[in-house]
Amino acid sequence: MSDPTDEDTPEEARFRHRVVEFLSARLAPRPRREQLQIMGAGSDDLESGRRFLATLAEAGMAVPRWPAHLGGMGATPEQAAIVARELARFDSPELYPFMVGIGLVGPTVIEHGTPDQQQRWLPGIRDGSEIWCQLFSEPDAGSDLANLGARAERDGEVWRASGSKVWSSRAHYSQWGILLARTDPTVPKHAGITAFGVRMDTPGVTVRPLRQMNGDAHFNEVFLDEVVIDDADRIGQPGAGWGIAVAVLAHERASIGEGWGSVSIAEVVDHARRHGGLDQPVMRARVAELVANLEVSRMSSLRARAARRSGRPPGPEGSGAKLRNGAVLKQLGEVALDLEGLSGLVDGDEWQTLFLTGPSLSIRGGTDEIQRNIVGERVLGLPPEPRTDKNVPFSASRRTPGEPAR
Repeated sequence: MSDPTDEDTPEEARFRHRVVEFLSARLAPRPRREQLQIMGAGSDDLESGRRFLATLAEAGMAVPRWPAHLGGMGATPEQAAIVARELARFDSPELYPFMVGIGLVGPTVIEHGTPDQQQRWLPGIRDGSEIWCQLFSEPDAGSDLANLGARAERDGEVWRASGSKVWSSRAHYSQWGILLARTDPTVPKHAGITAFGVRMDTPGVTVRPLRQMNGDAHFNEVFLDEVVIDDADRIGQPGAGWGIAVAVLAHERASIGEGWGSVSIAEVVDHARRHGGLDQPVMRARVAELVANLEVSRMSSLRARAARRSGRPPGPEGSGAKLRNGAVLKQLGEVALDLEGLSGLVDGDEWQTLFLTGPSLSIRGGTDEIQRNIVGERVLGLPPEPRTDKNVPFSASRRTPGEPAR
């Protein structure tokens, strides 16, 4: 495999040298073996992540594609690829708790936020001092997010929000949440939604962690009871929240499509060898199939990453990569535990954590069904599914038979 530095232009070579010089003076080399981590499972180490991001923030390397005046590097796609490649050579902590802010909220605020919001919110996102969560999904509005029922009513220069949200990762220690609430129930469901930034310590916000079967408790229910939100924290125009949501979700799919965790083929083969799997023909075939799928998944992630770094808006390649990554990581957990045999049921190692995390990978960040719809409609050109409530006022579509319109 050729050395990527051989293809650098003179300007890129100088840029790479500055990046390496900065990182070498501040970070330790990446160790040969690391603990397996998939989307933060089993880990809530915030301080090491904050130190790491604060270090990178000195030179804008935490968010290289952000404009320089907002704390990034204003990097080109090629320069951002250089930063990512060189950064991979150094030791780094688990950053999953910070990715809603860095990967979803930050780019959305840059695209849709006011200058005041950018100055207030982006510095804390960039250096990890302020963690954000998503207040999107609801008990009755998961895959059909536009069916959300949380409401916000204007009261002078503030809004009063009430309702409930669920599956809000890291809400229990987030400082901010990006909230979708219905502000006009008299129009069709996609048209009456508004986006807000909300302080999670605001009176009326109650957070209840949900214990998962992998032992984590980072998903949460969030209840809003007449929560007061300044109009200055409204993102975009009233009623324009669905466009904001689409932007956030596109960034989410692209971030997830780039990969949920770092699992090398060498780690898989070493695990199989330690447990005698390579000496059993059937298991050896399963490991070979897994290795092939990991490589295909890596290539799918590269495609999503290349699209993201090219400056193009996130597109359906993120959905394809998310589907591929979710499937192969579930396969990885199953094969890894089968290799361990009965000990895999009781030892509680990182492979067991991955196995127990696996089912959620088809749900979080948009279900597999939604991703297939996106690929089917936007890539294959298939007709969209029937949407009988698309042009019906939300107040009419949500009421039960016999109930008067609200």
